Amino acid sequence: MVILESAANVREIAAGVEVIFNWSGSRSLIREVFLTCRNLRWIHSRSAGLERILFPELIASYVTVTNGRGVFSPALGEFVLAAILYFAKDLRRMIISQMANSWCPFEVTMVAGQTLGIVGYGDIGHAIAARARALGMQVLALKRKPLPPTAPNQFADQIYGSDERLAMLPRCDYIVVATPLNGETHGMIGEAEFASMKRSAVVINVGRGPVIDEPAMVKALSEHRIRGAALDVFDEEPLPSGHPFYQLENVLLSPHCADHTPGWLDDAMRFFLAQLARFRRGETLLNVVDKALGY
Repeated sequence: MVILESAANVREIAAGVEVIFNWSGSRSLIREVFLTCRNLRWIHSRSAGLERILFPELIASYVTVTNGRGVFSPALGEFVLAAILYFAKDLRRMIISQMANSWCPFEVTMVAGQTLGIVGYGDIGHAIAARARALGMQVLALKRKPLPPTAPNQFADQIYGSDERLAMLPRCDYIVVATPLNGETHGMIGEAEFASMKRSAVVINVGRGPVIDEPAMVKALSEHRIRGAALDVFDEEPLPSGHPFYQLENVLLSPHCADHTPGWLDDAMRFFLAQLARFRRGETLLNVVDKALGY
């Protein structure tokens, strides 16, 4: 095993490289190593998101790509519940009153009976849906290839196709974005989508920042056309100082750490090592990615 922080010495070992584990390498580094290692057979990504490594040469190649799908889904599911309850119980108002030594009772909202819409119904989406159903919420989901109407689904009350989001979004009290970033999903939640939402809707993003048109979201939040947003991912990370999100009182910010539970990196490594054992035994790998689709 060789740890690479640059491609400077990769030529010395290139002929023997069959596997790349991308822990946190940049797109340019992975591409350079890929182009040098002609006997490469498999690339594994620590994260579920693949937009950093799916460059054209890799997509066109026979190299298998797998990702960390499922490793972090339970933690993200819990974060979404926390965000829902933050707004339903108006925890910000409670904290402000406490800090001001103020006793000022107010009404809070029940989550049971409200509707959660999930944009991107993969492994993370399922983890969110299971937890939302436990709270008594109705669950709607948006999926690239919706299941047939007769197909059973354990958690979602209804599944829409990706071109039906303007039909689903107006029904939702909370909207979670959990879709991967690719050519189809970039900017898929924009002006039209925000205009279709309830004024009481809360948007939660645990997918990738650019799936939501950020200026459109800032505008909708600033004008109170939606109630609020809870965001773990952004167009630019770290979020630049002075960004409007820092000033908006109806925004809950997480610095892309919603899945940083104790041992989260150990879990990612254990999953890769299990995959490596399968690879050495000639067994089928888990989480094989459709490189053309990006997930």
